[in-house]
Amino acid sequence: QVQLLESGGGSVPPGGSLTLSCQASRVTFNTYCMGWFRQAPGKEREGVATIDGWDFALYADGMKGRSTISRGNDKNTLFLQIFGLKPEDTGMYYCAADPRGVNCPPEASATFTYWGQGTQVTVAS
Repeated sequence: QVQLLESGGGSVPPGGSLTLSCQASRVTFNTYCMGWFRQAPGKEREGVATIDGWDFALYADGMKGRSTISRGNDKNTLFLQIFGLKPEDTGMYYCAADPRGVNCPPEASATFTYWGQGTQVTVAS
């Protein structure tokens, strides 16, 4: 069974930075769409950033210029670096994957097949 395990969340002050990691197992994900999504309390899940099987990255409007999504050299690890964190970045961050490999923008969370359990990010003074 495909597994995705997120780590790296925590509590950081506004303006801080964080790197989230997602370790995938049971399948080789180098050709998969992979992405980061988040959900704040009382809000719908939203896309943060995605990367397709060609390593083309897409970012949600509010994350452009202050986040970087990347794959590890082993292609089974996914990273998300976030800079200049704001209180509105608080939420549960989820890693997701889908085998189709293309056409996987951050707005397409419903089309991702595999999901991790999430890692909490809290931005507060």
